[in-house]
Amino acid sequence: MPEFDYIIVGAGTAGCVLAARLSENPANEVLLVEAGRPTGPPAIRTWYLWPTLAGSAIDWCHWTEPQPGLADTRLLLSQGKILGGSSTTNGTMHVRGRPADYDAWASFARGWDHATLLPYFRRSETAVGNPGLRGTDGPMQVEKLPLRTDLGDALHQAALDAGYPSTDDLNGAQPDGVGWNEHNVVAGVRQSAADAYLGPARGRTNLTVLTDATVRWLQFAYRQCTGVLVQTADGPQTFTARIEVVVAAGAIGSPHLLMASGIGPADHLRERGVSVLVDAPQVGGNLFDHVLSGVVYQSTGPQQEPQTFVVRPPSSDVLMVAATVPNHSPALAGPINGYTIAVGLMRPLSRGTVRLATADPTQRPLVNPRYLSEKDDIDRLVRGLEMAREIGGQPALDDWRKEEVLPGPDVRTYDDRLRYLQRSATPFFHPAGTCRLGDDPLSVVDGELRLRGVDGVRVVDASVMPAPICANTNATVLAIAERAADLIDPTRF
Repeated sequence: MPEFDYIIVGAGTAGCVLAARLSENPANEVLLVEAGRPTGPPAIRTWYLWPTLAGSAIDWCHWTEPQPGLADTRLLLSQGKILGGSSTTNGTMHVRGRPADYDAWASFARGWDHATLLPYFRRSETAVGNPGLRGTDGPMQVEKLPLRTDLGDALHQAALDAGYPSTDDLNGAQPDGVGWNEHNVVAGVRQSAADAYLGPARGRTNLTVLTDATVRWLQFAYRQCTGVLVQTADGPQTFTARIEVVVAAGAIGSPHLLMASGIGPADHLRERGVSVLVDAPQVGGNLFDHVLSGVVYQSTGPQQEPQTFVVRPPSSDVLMVAATVPNHSPALAGPINGYTIAVGLMRPLSRGTVRLATADPTQRPLVNPRYLSEKDDIDRLVRGLEMAREIGGQPALDDWRKEEVLPGPDVRTYDDRLRYLQRSATPFFHPAGTCRLGDDPLSVVDGELRLRGVDGVRVVDASVMPAPICANTNATVLAIAERAADLIDPTRF
């Protein structure tokens, strides 16, 4: 029975960071287990081809339960199933939340404020900017794409003309305003967490990486975690953890694994025929995700090269992403040549669940984000559409704007805009919160990310976020995992 000091479940963003950092200590024997493939199609290298990866063989292809807030639609909730996880399949945007987002986390657990997390954001990256706020020698290379297009410049000017301030660094001293995106792209090629962290560490003799291998459940002796049962190509195999198992399977995969292992809401586990090890009511609860819609225009000229920038309005809970390509829901017909001002609701009040479908851990979980189930979320997203239209109607875009295709010029009343949102809104693919951290006894993990009710397990991924952030989640998961590595093994340096 193979033994390791640390077993990491999931080689997504967090898992790659942890594998690299924990194996820096030559005394640590580390196993990283990933259900997905070691690599994927050529499209993973080109950042703007990320939409082609959703629903592919390197995607978990989670589908939501019917969403009443979105006309009972079932939606694809894409999550990467490959080394690097969603950092290999996402849009490569590298955006931190506002400092206030993380300061709000400190109300859940001490030590999770912005000041505490800032060194870990810096440790994760190499970027241009204020060295007191930005990293200068981290594994993840961060850069603004050098390409500039006439349409991109016009969109940028339109946002400024709409009254939003300019910022040179969305991840720096002025996080709000109009700023060109930073991407995890090096010389035009995506850099995933697997590239940045795992690649340089793969030659270490104390790090074993197992792909195409799915952890079925955690194994326990009473309430001490002893290891994991893994389904491999050669059949089931048990791996023993001498110190800890770190669950880093993501906001859907982590609660699914815990519940399959008997840790979750007791009544739900019994209904599914799972023996209860720990009654943990909040496992799989508190699910939140950013929801996305937008305004799509047909352009007067030929299609431009892909380019994006962010508008993060001060004191607002929406984030707008302007793109020089038409981006819209698959359910709605859009133009071939066009551009988009997308609107994301970044601090939703709506909360959902991840639940077991059956006791069989091979069956996909039931994912119910309950998008737009809170009236306040609807109101803010409706307002966000009008903010996007205000930008789209600026004179700077007069030479480019042929017509508004979606939602269309006739969509003006509140009810009309609501119906459009119900037909057009899609996930931003940022699920989080399902194993939230906290100092309170009902939280799933404590402030050191240790799973409550058992010994020898931590959870480290987006599932531990206690509340949403006004940003994409990947940069924050990098920082969470960097901090977790210090919590797990502070002696490795």
